[in-house]
Amino acid sequence: MKKGILITLLALLSFGMKAQQDPPLTRILFIFDASNSMNGVWEKQPKINVATKLLSSALDSLQNIDNLQLALRVYGHEKNYLQGQDCDDTQLLVPFAGRNTSKIKTELRKLKPKGTTPIAATLEKAADDFPRCTSGNCRNIIILITDGIEECGGDPCAVSMALQKRNIVLKPFIIGVGLDVEFREEYECVGSFYDASEQDKFKSVLGIVISQALNNTTAQVNLLDQGGAPTETNVNMTFYDQHSGQTLQNFVHTMNHKGHPDTLMIDPVYTYRVVAHTIPPRSKDSITITPGKHTIIGIPTPQGDLEFNMRGVNPENNKLPVIVRKAGDMQTLNVQQFSDVQRYIVGNYDLEILTLPRTYINDVAITQSHTTTIEIPQPGIATFSKLGYGYGTVYQIQDNELELVATLSEKKERETLSLQPGEYIAVFRPKQARESIFTVEKKFRVTSGASVAVKLN
Repeated sequence: MKKGILITLLALLSFGMKAQQDPPLTRILFIFDASNSMNGVWEKQPKINVATKLLSSALDSLQNIDNLQLALRVYGHEKNYLQGQDCDDTQLLVPFAGRNTSKIKTELRKLKPKGTTPIAATLEKAADDFPRCTSGNCRNIIILITDGIEECGGDPCAVSMALQKRNIVLKPFIIGVGLDVEFREEYECVGSFYDASEQDKFKSVLGIVISQALNNTTAQVNLLDQGGAPTETNVNMTFYDQHSGQTLQNFVHTMNHKGHPDTLMIDPVYTYRVVAHTIPPRSKDSITITPGKHTIIGIPTPQGDLEFNMRGVNPENNKLPVIVRKAGDMQTLNVQQFSDVQRYIVGNYDLEILTLPRTYINDVAITQSHTTTIEIPQPGIATFSKLGYGYGTVYQIQDNELELVATLSEKKERETLSLQPGEYIAVFRPKQARESIFTVEKKFRVTSGASVAVKLN
């Protein structure tokens, strides 16, 4: 036994070490605006000079970072707009590689703003700039630095969303260089927009964006009970990309050794939608993570337990299914086995227990941290003996009305049904009897835990 535990611990340790040794490969593509508008003056200097200087300074800090590859794509740098608009004026100047910041800085120094602003076309072509991820563990990030909006009739929002949904890139970052106020809304659907209205702010924003691109930060999910305390746990949580809908990570909620919700390492690049897979699920949208700051995500998930009992029967031996629905709603939330105890969000539920006939119990209240027990009687056994093969049905008698319970087999002369206690009638006609007058009907009573013989002859 000790040897088995040791092997398990070593396997877990090995898995944890491998996870630490294999961080993702982060690939950042800088898309730089070299269109004619970058010649404009920004705080007494041409925008191109300021942006080039500050980006080059930021690149110096990235030179020796492991598991990082950089690339540079530029648009508007080849054809002068006075010679006609060239909407294909976009080029990958420096392909992805590690420790290549000097190459990028050299290309930045050569740039002379000339042309137009084909942002949609640039984003489309950027999809091919990212090499195939051979490790299966890559983060592809675009940082777009621009002072203008689309001028070639393209739809940057649609292109960005398509790239995200195809899992080619994460949500892009856009840094607006002295961008006019009325243009900022154009970028809200493209990615995370940062307004660098001043040179000092550009430097700060660039640092924030690069920090988000490189670093995970911490978060915890508080699953809140009715009193607002984070006491709920052991629930699977799915983290989705709010923009693309892509599933990012699953965590089974855990309390640490101090009884507090466990700390998670989260990528701050995304805006998240977090779903706690309670029954029914609970979620929270538009969650942003600030790099370097511990984020607490609170989701109200007050729960109670539901269990079933059948008098005289060991629950472990009873696999009877129960359909659970929200009160007044026909949509199935869960199918619970009679032998299981299941947690549900606090509220009222309708139950359909698949006895014969069905047992319906409505408006069952589930309350915080309480176990609601539903008890039903043990069924009885009815054995039907027929005069040969034939056509038979079984009805329950309710207020002098017959309600269908079961159709008997046409090819069995003897069969058995487990029925809930009550008054029944069986109707049968042999297959060889060609007249309705040969119909047989037998009333019978089913008692909990007892057997009854029904002779249909």
